Amino acid sequence: MRRALASVVATLISAALAISCACAGAADSGSAIPADARRGAEQTLLTFPEWYLVHSPAEYARIVQHAPAHAFPFVEQTGQLWSSYRAVTAEQIHDHYPLNPGYHVMILVISTSTTVEYALRAVYENTVGRASWLLDGGRLTDEDRYGAQAAQDYVDFIRQEPWYLFDFWSRLKHLWTDVPFWGPGIVRKWERRYALTTEYAIKAVYGKLIEKATRAAYTPALMTTDVIVDRLPDGWTPPVRVSVLRRLPDGRALLSLPRYFDFRIAATALAQQGVTIDDIAGNGATAPILVTVWAPDNTKLPPGAGRVLFEQPLTLPAETRRVALLMPVGSLSGFLAQASAMRLTVEHVYDY
Repeated sequence: MRRALASVVATLISAALAISCACAGAADSGSAIPADARRGAEQTLLTFPEWYLVHSPAEYARIVQHAPAHAFPFVEQTGQLWSSYRAVTAEQIHDHYPLNPGYHVMILVISTSTTVEYALRAVYENTVGRASWLLDGGRLTDEDRYGAQAAQDYVDFIRQEPWYLFDFWSRLKHLWTDVPFWGPGIVRKWERRYALTTEYAIKAVYGKLIEKATRAAYTPALMTTDVIVDRLPDGWTPPVRVSVLRRLPDGRALLSLPRYFDFRIAATALAQQGVTIDDIAGNGATAPILVTVWAPDNTKLPPGAGRVLFEQPLTLPAETRRVALLMPVGSLSGFLAQASAMRLTVEHVYDY
């Protein structure tokens, strides 16, 4: 992990030296997408580390539904975070995309805070947490189950909203008012109650500080992504949260899709209706877009699946790996329509 962090710093220094020529990746100024709805091509790369901090809690939530918290690979996940940041930054510089230093600052802040959190939790869960698990016979308590549900609620929330807006105070209150104080596994119960109380209280306070800093430094993000599609078939029914903004003289159409987690769902629904996306947020058919998929281990990706940027093993689902693919925007719709036939599960489309 230390080598990965050093590589990130070195790459950023190289980027700063190359910034004068880093202009080829900007959104197409000739696009029919309105200027205020365009985003730079580098965003598809730089949003991965931010979304990894959704993917990682999602994996944690899957694991703790049936296993103790110490089963989660905190150290390995930290290494994946920094190595993926190194990979996307190197790609950004190699293709001379704009540096976007403000976004890098944000990534470094959240990645560093996550590194500290995961390091502390790894030590605690593999000592005190593991001891309480063994002392009470290796069984989940009401507190374990409460924490698992809260972890899933958190993931569902941050797929659309910033993490610091999650109501940790409410989870802390209900831990002490709704979860029985007594029951089987009393040592584990009270150890988990202490661990969850500490976690929710710290995140509630830290979240408020980050919220204030973010509101002062950044404008609110758009919650939609404008796209241009090749056509609208006869009898076409817009998918949920997709609207037609206007039809273009050449037969194409400008649509509004939901951003973030739901973009993949909307784009897949369009692809299954035979509608091809030609432009996303001002990035035309030849611009690269990043997609992550889950693929079974020991299987080769089929032709046409895009260029592999990096891979990461998953703990759950077992024998599965995350594969980050770069493909042209013009190929995205065809890929989404055929992914399941390729034995791939599309995890996320990084819509700039």
